[in-house]
Parts: sequence; structure tokens; C-alpha cells
Amino acid sequence: MKSFIITFLKRGAMFSVSGPVIMAVVYIFLGLGGVVTAVPVQTLVREILTSALLAFIAAGISAVYTVDRLQRPTAGLIQGAVLFLDYIILYLVNGWLPFTWQAIALFSVIFLAAFALIWFIVWLIVRRSVKQMNQNLAA
Repeated sequence: MKSFIITFLKRGAMFSVSGPVIMAVVYIFLGLGGVVTAVPVQTLVREILTSALLAFIAAGISAVYTVDRLQRPTAGLIQGAVLFLDYIILYLVNGWLPFTWQAIALFSVIFLAAFALIWFIVWLIVRRSVKQMNQNLAA
């Protein structure tokens, strides 16, 4: 458990800067498109801090795969649940997602579809690698 926490903290710290950077890029494009012309200081500070927290948690939770007693599907479910809660809570807090059941349901469906698609792609890549290794061993 101690190594999980250390890995979580290290990964989170390394990538926490990416949240505010991504947010800044989004604001650049929103500004260029004329969608956002000014952002109140309090909003900007809140979004910088919460996007850093979002990135910290999102990167840190990948440490769940280092826990030896967890099977990969269980680790994937834990990662998915933590990411979902991380995103939905912080999106609602920042007002990036309207607090309506329709918006939350749509976000949930898109999140689940994207998460499943990513894991399906990972599964295909691993399957192909295992097949190639088996063919190399048989040769």
C-alpha cells in the first residue's frame, strides 16, 4: 500500500501541471473564436487549481496497476470509477457541465464509451503482441 501511495503521488505531481496547460490552450482557442473575451480572476484561479487537481488524480490513479494483488480488470474498474468521479465532480464545480440529469447522463455515456474504446484498443494491442511472441517461440 505504501508503494501505491508513493507512486500515486509521484505520477500525480509529474502530470498536475498538464491540467492548467490544457485549460490555457482551450482558452486560447475560445478567445480566438470570440467565444470567451474575458475571464474573471476568481474563475480563472478556481479553474487553474481544479484542473491541476483533476490532472493530479487522473495521472495518480494509474498507480492502481502497480498493486500486485489486483487483477487487471479490477484495477481498470477502479481507475474508471475514480476518473469518472474526478471528471464529473470537477466539471460540475467549474460549471463546465450543466447540473442537469440530461447533461450528466450524456457525459456518463460518452465517458463510458470512450473508456471502453480505449481499453478495447489496449486489449487488441496486447493480444497482437502475445500472438507474435507465441509465434516467435514456436519458430
